[in-house]
Amino acid sequence: MRRMRHHGATLAELVVVLGIAAVALSVAAPDLHALVSAQQLRTASSELLGAIAHTRAQAIARGERVKLMPAEPGRADWTRGWTVFVDRDGDRVPGPGDEVLAVHGPLPDGVRIDFSFTQSAPPQYIAYNGAGRSCSDTSSNASRLGTLSLFHGAGIRRIKINMLGRVRLCNPARDEGCDGAEAPP
Repeated sequence: MRRMRHHGATLAELVVVLGIAAVALSVAAPDLHALVSAQQLRTASSELLGAIAHTRAQAIARGERVKLMPAEPGRADWTRGWTVFVDRDGDRVPGPGDEVLAVHGPLPDGVRIDFSFTQSAPPQYIAYNGAGRSCSDTSSNASRLGTLSLFHGAGIRRIKINMLGRVRLCNPARDEGCDGAEAPP
């Protein structure tokens, strides 16, 4: 009767395989970081675009002005999250008398957002009237258009809102008419 012998890997073979894996990982790591940054930027811009679309849809469905604002107290830092709400008391802050429709938490570290709208001074906001048009938070008839520019690593995405309130997402690296703020240093 013949016996089969099973042989395992020697310590030297294991060290060689681990060395090759370490070299391959060190070569791939920069590409992996760029891939993760690009995906985080795509996700953040899609989530903000979705919040804007939700704000507009709610304004149309309710027939009244609905706002989207940064969640942080100064109302200027979109990276710390945002809130969609009906500002019933007109104080520009979601409060007890207001109806909060959606809340989004902070974005990943490294994502930055520039806000460039007519009347861009804080508090920053996006408002839609009952007709689905982008408007001022004090007047449903005053058109308000602009661009939100999102940056992460070398990537840039822009969310553009026209005077009718229509919104689009663009990539300045490949789309015409996708101008906006320069990337921060």
